[in-house]
Amino acid sequence: MERFVDAAPGIRLWVEDRGASDTPPLLLIMGAQASGLAWPDALVDRLADRHHVIRYDHRDTGRSTWSFEEHPYSVTELAKDAVRVLDGLGVERAHIVGMSLGGMLAQLLVADHPDRLLSATLIGTSALSTAPYVHPDGTRTPPEELPGIAPELLEMWARPVEDRGPEAELERRVEHWRVLGGDQLPFDAAYTRALERHIIEHTGHHTAGTAHARADPSGMDRTEQLAHTDVPTLVISAPAEPVTPPPHAHHLAQVIRGAHVVDIPGMGHALPPEVHGPLADAILNHTTGLRRRLLGQAD
Repeated sequence: MERFVDAAPGIRLWVEDRGASDTPPLLLIMGAQASGLAWPDALVDRLADRHHVIRYDHRDTGRSTWSFEEHPYSVTELAKDAVRVLDGLGVERAHIVGMSLGGMLAQLLVADHPDRLLSATLIGTSALSTAPYVHPDGTRTPPEELPGIAPELLEMWARPVEDRGPEAELERRVEHWRVLGGDQLPFDAAYTRALERHIIEHTGHHTAGTAHARADPSGMDRTEQLAHTDVPTLVISAPAEPVTPPPHAHHLAQVIRGAHVVDIPGMGHALPPEVHGPLADAILNHTTGLRRRLLGQAD
């Protein structure tokens, strides 16, 4: 079902939910400038076998209100929007899955709104913590010295995005996903093109948004809160990740109390069909395992 949720005066967020309403809610939080439809239908449907799955368009993406030019906001405001989506659907507590910027928003929710969460899964993101990464040999690396974004991606992001029409924008997005996907899995340009064409049709225009890159990133350190959280957290490790390369995932698992890591072979910073099955299995093992333990059925 599709609907709109009022997040603030003049701000409406497009929301879609699928799956049985009497199953545990699971909120999907996408990355920067990405519509909720960037969560592929096949993956959403796999998760909806066990969950009432909710995905939504951030502000300045998809069918949600594009308002940054008139009303700038902070990254932390985007995290509050996720809570507002739950409020709008009458959901008291939910499992959350965040990817990229969505993984940072998920960490803010773990830190600031643990009472609204059943669990968290983090994909393709870095820790909102100043704690160092502790290597297997005991040496320590400050988070700012961990491996950075791949040079090819940085070069791509440095190029000005010019409006050369919908087809040129479509091909730019396809090339972007090629680089984001890493170099370990085959890249299916036709699959990616169809997904992005669907997103453009859903949005109603092909304009490339830049609001999230310009949103105020201050006030996001949650070192202490993450170190003491009780929210069960899964961290997905993607060996071909070009945005937050290894060992970022293991650093995340170190700074979030009780977190554990699952590796998805070949995965980069994208959701191609090859990772849908392993990723869905990892998420469902995390969420349904917690449910079994809560119900006293772990054995």
